[in-house]
Amino acid sequence: MSSPTSTDQRLVLLDTASLYFRAFFGVKDSAPAPDGTPTNAVRGLLDMTATLINRFAPTHLVACWDDDWRPAFRTEAIPSYKAHRLVEGSPDQEEVPDDLQVQVPVIRAALEAFGIPVLGSPGFEADDVIGTLTHRHTGVMPVTVVTGDRDLFQLVDDEHDITVAYTAKAGVRDAEIIDQAALQERYAVASGPAYADMSIMRGDTSDGLPGVVGIGEKTAAALIATYGSLAGVRQAVADGDPAIKGARRKNLEAAEAYLDVAPGVVLVARDAALQDRPLSLPRELADPGTLQQIVETYGISGPITRLLQALKLG
Repeated sequence: MSSPTSTDQRLVLLDTASLYFRAFFGVKDSAPAPDGTPTNAVRGLLDMTATLINRFAPTHLVACWDDDWRPAFRTEAIPSYKAHRLVEGSPDQEEVPDDLQVQVPVIRAALEAFGIPVLGSPGFEADDVIGTLTHRHTGVMPVTVVTGDRDLFQLVDDEHDITVAYTAKAGVRDAEIIDQAALQERYAVASGPAYADMSIMRGDTSDGLPGVVGIGEKTAAALIATYGSLAGVRQAVADGDPAIKGARRKNLEAAEAYLDVAPGVVLVARDAALQDRPLSLPRELADPGTLQQIVETYGISGPITRLLQALKLG
């Protein structure tokens, strides 16, 4: 049995790539490094982190990392998974703008120099790191997941105070807080697991997931409301429920092979192997020398100072 959730603590989990992509495309590169290296993603990510600390006052914070952005266990199940994002001719390299790619190592080095845990897991995406850490802390402390990716709505759980700060529409400063009421209002599903079931049937072109032909968001949500879950819908089809008929039945039957494997692709892992390290906010800089070198090399003293102040280290 889980212990009562501690309300004086909060874990904030950053979907780091989601945030640095947003920073890259949303922050003008008006202040490149002295050598001309772009810095907008670095500056944006550090400022976002400071904003989130000021807004949510976490006691624990993790920058979750994609050690594998397109894991084999997902592509073996559904080969089209994220295939449209591959560099042409490459079996595993994600298409990332050169001006962003050069900044990613700097982002990681800066976060680590601050002492903010940067956690990935071989063979897993950042989503799986987030799912694993959320699972470990369910009932221990409230969790806020910061992302622009709707896939992580599956983790929403009012009972354990697990919410998503959704950045896709309003950015970090005014990120929408997604709880079960928001899921009900926006998607007509009652919980995080119900959202996952709906999204499996609906599909997601941005991730290369085909879904079930002819079943969109509203129809999927209505089926889940009627039958309780994706498993319930499939059982009703198997049992010949007369309420599921015509083209809808035919399409659900035709999608059996997809529905067999899609949950293993869509649902985040809860057991990714993670380095064992403290997740609490740093009380001192982990590597002041590296942080100073980053300031001097890239000319980003402003964002560094703002994050120092948010962490109460400066």
